[in-house]
Amino acid sequence: MDNRDQITGSAPSRRDFLKTSTAATVGAAMAANLTLLSTAHAAGSDVLKIGLVGCGGRGTGAAKDSLTASEGVKLVAMGDVFRDRLDASRKQIREQFGDRADVKEDHCFVGLNAIDRVLASDVDLVILATPPGFRPFHIEKAVAAGKHIFAEKPVGVDGPGIRRVLAAAEEAKKKNLAVGTGTQRRHEAGYVEAMKRIHDGALGKLVAARCYWNQGPLWVKPRQSNWSDVEWQIRNWLYFTWLSGDHICEQHVHNLDVINWAMQAHPIRAYGMGGRQVRVGPEYGNIYDHFAIEYEYPNGAFLASQCRQIAGCDNSVAEALSGTKGSAQTRPGNYVIQGENRWRHRGKDERNPYVQEHVDLIASIKEGKPHNELKATAESTLTAIMGRMSAYTGKAVSWEQALNSTLETMPPNLDLTVSLPVPPVAVPGQTPLV
Repeated sequence: MDNRDQITGSAPSRRDFLKTSTAATVGAAMAANLTLLSTAHAAGSDVLKIGLVGCGGRGTGAAKDSLTASEGVKLVAMGDVFRDRLDASRKQIREQFGDRADVKEDHCFVGLNAIDRVLASDVDLVILATPPGFRPFHIEKAVAAGKHIFAEKPVGVDGPGIRRVLAAAEEAKKKNLAVGTGTQRRHEAGYVEAMKRIHDGALGKLVAARCYWNQGPLWVKPRQSNWSDVEWQIRNWLYFTWLSGDHICEQHVHNLDVINWAMQAHPIRAYGMGGRQVRVGPEYGNIYDHFAIEYEYPNGAFLASQCRQIAGCDNSVAEALSGTKGSAQTRPGNYVIQGENRWRHRGKDERNPYVQEHVDLIASIKEGKPHNELKATAESTLTAIMGRMSAYTGKAVSWEQALNSTLETMPPNLDLTVSLPVPPVAVPGQTPLV
């Protein structure tokens, strides 16, 4: 069986992928765990109070996943930059979960400082789901406030932000705070079992890997006449590096995280390219539409990484690994090991991994054994960032260069009313490596 034929088959759109990737981590023990969570915290004193910061599609989804994970969870506070986003999310969640999501008006907060007001309310756990550019500052504030955290991936968009996140991860450990991140593959049954086998030596020494998130275009928000520069860019956040980190960071980080997980290490060097060939209009901000990056790992293994958001192309969302004893292919719902230790798993009738990650997070809090995924996700995010830096500049980039970069993409003194021209599109050979 040819690995590449398996990997480069037709892939779903992102929306379809998110629907079909509800194959997830389970097993008898985990199923029993969900039953326990559904009953153990029903009493008022046992209710885990949740605050949501960032009420877009992913934030709304994360809040629903948390409420689905345990009947002992209640959504009590919400915050977003924009009132219409908060209202739509609040209505949708309340319609599905009733009293458990009946957020009172005095616990609805709007503006760039909404997180401060959510954290100041009586919440135990905060869901951070704003555009990723805000994530390092929000994580930092949540840890300082002593709150448990669910932070969507990626957890930053530049080196300075990742340094803040790594420091916050250590501080969270000192405070015994649980931190879950949006890397749901780490809670998906097929991935978990495949990684266990790989780490136990099923592939022998890992020598090479490939990963892909190649798909068609995503949504775009045309600018409205009454929107300021900042409002338009935040509402259209996918297309601005300071907000999304580019799609290699915002989306492809999932695949890069799987490879780092398999390698049990982060890469030491990135060398690659990318460009903006199809999405060239001003509505697409300043990001690229394709990347191809080669990563080198400490053990000498290399990763060939691709991501693309262009219509009319062959698509794939998957990972592959090669070792001295065999090879593996992983994609949501289908996991295969070939060679000396053959194995296959098809994820059917298993728990949604988006829910499972909340089951695991809540269980760790309730059991007094808080897990902390922040460091691993910060390293996977920086893996994406260093690939982007290489593509943007045309230079090879080391891990240290990416981590110690002085380029802070967040605009200073950010305010909804300030003028904020679209940053220039990076040009390899001209854009400096800083």
